[in-house]
Amino acid sequence: MKRVRKAVFPVAGLGTRFLPATKAVPKEMLTVVDRPVIQYVVDEAREAGIEHFIFVTGRNKAVIEDHFDIQFELYDTLAQRGKDEQLARLQRLQPAPGQTSFTRQQAPMGLGHAVWCARELVGDEPFALLLPDMIMQSEKSCMKAMVELYEETGNNIIAVQECDPAEAHKYGIVGRGEDTHHGFRITEMVEKPKTGTAPSNLYINGRYILQPEIFKILEDQEQGAGNEIQLTDAMLKLEKQQPFYGYHYQGRTFDCGSPEGFVEANVAFALWRSDMNENIAGVIRTLLDEIKPSARRGAA
Repeated sequence: MKRVRKAVFPVAGLGTRFLPATKAVPKEMLTVVDRPVIQYVVDEAREAGIEHFIFVTGRNKAVIEDHFDIQFELYDTLAQRGKDEQLARLQRLQPAPGQTSFTRQQAPMGLGHAVWCARELVGDEPFALLLPDMIMQSEKSCMKAMVELYEETGNNIIAVQECDPAEAHKYGIVGRGEDTHHGFRITEMVEKPKTGTAPSNLYINGRYILQPEIFKILEDQEQGAGNEIQLTDAMLKLEKQQPFYGYHYQGRTFDCGSPEGFVEANVAFALWRSDMNENIAGVIRTLLDEIKPSARRGAA
């Protein structure tokens, strides 16, 4: 059984829900408290033991590559000014030489196509897939627990968590089979099931560990919903050849691809910090008392 050493991050999306903020700044570089969204996702992968970070990018995404590179002028200025703590923090977050790779998707053809674009960089190895819009908050990272389950089963792993059953039609939903190790056997996968037909209320939350055979399937995959190459369609075909296991994640997940989820993430991560909790909690209570919705502002 090969170890999971590589992770793929699809970061080619345009972020149209955040315009005009994302006109010149990639949505993955919008900050939650004091770190870009993409940094949280990479940190999660690093905690799980990932050694090689593969970014599937598009045009106007070069700043992501710059973020994970050394900035000599900044480092030198911090050193000269005695900002040792800030410098050390940046250095801790810095990937080692050769740990990052970047490839272009070139055309917006869906998540399955983005994953396929990483095939040469992944090679014949199992790999982690982390959707950068989704950031997690828990004492033990979601991907770390998934890697542990992979080491027990040696097969494909999908992270899931519960949603309101009435909202199941908005997500990819899995069917739950027998429990095994620290997870369960997945019996089916349905993308956005019709209301009342979902096999469970366990939705796929944007974290995967997949075997490299998925690439051959994606290579021949026909376009599906939205005229895009859908990863779920490819996983359904792979499931006929290899088992899939679910990891039931119990922490918090924030969809930073939506303005509401992005604001929620900023509040949650600020409250999680011991140096900010008391102040931010007080500010929120005050704002709730003082600010009322405005129809004019809501339409801006």
